[in-house]
Amino acid sequence: MAVPKKKKSKAKRDSRRANWKLTPSNPVDCPQCTEPMLPHKVCPSCGFYKGREVVEVSS
Repeated sequence: MAVPKKKKSKAKRDSRRANWKLTPSNPVDCPQCTEPMLPHKVCPSCGFYKGREVVEVSS
């Protein structure tokens, strides 16, 4: 059975666990209104997704 020979320090253990963070997604420009929006989501300012209106937005 595999058993470690030496104890891992808390710093080594914690620095290994520190890499589980999420990175924020970069906003892209909407092709309809050129406002920043999240990728693969409906544009909140114009309501378009993939070239067609999905949500009716009141101005």
